[in-house]
Amino acid sequence: MKDDFQALQRNITWSLVTLPHGRKSIGCQWVFKIKDKHDGIVKHYKARLVAKGYHQMVGFHFIETFSSIVKPTIIRTVLTITLSPTLSPTWSIYQLDINNNFLNGVLYEKVFMDQPPEFKDPKCPHVVRKLHKVFYGLKQAPCVWFEKLTIVLHSFGFI
Repeated sequence: MKDDFQALQRNITWSLVTLPHGRKSIGCQWVFKIKDKHDGIVKHYKARLVAKGYHQMVGFHFIETFSSIVKPTIIRTVLTITLSPTLSPTWSIYQLDINNNFLNGVLYEKVFMDQPPEFKDPKCPHVVRKLHKVFYGLKQAPCVWFEKLTIVLHSFGFI
């Protein structure tokens, strides 16, 4: 939990503010997962703080949602073309893993989230967190992440 919370703070995901009059904050919760090695031995324990996006209201907390989907047929076709020296002698395959990927997107809507009970600021326990970055659990998170990824891939000439 500490590692995930520190990553959120390093990315300047939020700032502590007083909740504006007439606004409601959304809750948050911790999601835990056990990561295993291929032989079933526990590799590490993972914790992620997520927003309770089901409390968001359309038109107020978000306007658009979207999630890109890649079908297995597309993946097989691209791999076949890439691996065939006669079809594409210049194509290469690269793999990457992006940690905290949703935290790379900027949040344009004003969304306020409660402080997690385990990490409440002792100096200001009654304030909320105004989110600056897209956060796991928000309805608009996949849409904003896809827009950011498209911009970055376009800037490198991949699109």
